[in-house]
Amino acid sequence: MRIATFNINGIRAAQRRGFEQWLREREPDVVALQEMRAPAAAIPPDVFGPYHLSYDEGVIPGRNGVAILTRRAPAAVRTWTGSALVRSPDEIHTHAVQLDPVTLARGLREFATEGRYIEVDLADSPITVASLYLPKGGLPAHLQKPGRMREAPDGGARYDRKMRFLDAFARQLTRSRRDARARGRELLLMGDLNIAHTRFDVRNWRRSNQAEGFLPEERAWFDSLLSPRTLVDVVRTTYPDVDGPYSWWSWLGQSFANDTGWRIDYHLATPALARSAAAAGTDREPSADRRISDHAAVVVDYDLSAAGLV
Repeated sequence: MRIATFNINGIRAAQRRGFEQWLREREPDVVALQEMRAPAAAIPPDVFGPYHLSYDEGVIPGRNGVAILTRRAPAAVRTWTGSALVRSPDEIHTHAVQLDPVTLARGLREFATEGRYIEVDLADSPITVASLYLPKGGLPAHLQKPGRMREAPDGGARYDRKMRFLDAFARQLTRSRRDARARGRELLLMGDLNIAHTRFDVRNWRRSNQAEGFLPEERAWFDSLLSPRTLVDVVRTTYPDVDGPYSWWSWLGQSFANDTGWRIDYHLATPALARSAAAAGTDREPSADRRISDHAAVVVDYDLSAAGLV
């Protein structure tokens, strides 16, 4: 089973840049998408071809939005608001449907309507797949230096908000993982986590120790998610102790040409599913002018039969 995660930085822009061709050529069975950035009525017709769409667009115009594409209609869909756009390839409706309610962890309700998380139970495999778009955040107040920041200093407000999200989401993720296990399913969390976990995940890591996305406290939080008994970073297991493969490069300058990137897009899988990974990598385009997004898709082929998951 080929499963991909892709922050597309706007479905309408991604379509113009070749998303549909990527989808046809790579033929993933499941795709987690982040930053759809479109209300349901503005999703380009037929952009997802033969796939079933599950989508939480959120309430912030032109921002966020997470989706999951599947070959077959999912057995169940869950979001933090209890509703989502769920439609088959031959449907054009844009109304959300009510879903089974989800009990949210303490502190998560602040973020529930922002279109940051959706999960589905696959119909043809005992796997729950989730798509996450984690807040970018900012610098803590003591690291903010006016004149040396692209954004105006905010006294650490964006940093504090991200840390609240991390604290609440860790509790929610534990609940999701345990709930999946109770249903006899593996859990696969994918998406843009906006954190580079180790020095192998940032090209200029020495200069990034005081940059949002690579702060010690963010990396420590990431550490807390992973263990041989809970969740495994599938791509890093495939490429231990090597730089990259990166999944994000700035649009500015020569970052892409020089491969000055960050690895911030992940497959985090429960152990049995992680062990079934047969191949993993990043779909980095051959040249800057062929980029679909500032991110690249991260694609893993899972041999479910070898792991007894079919």
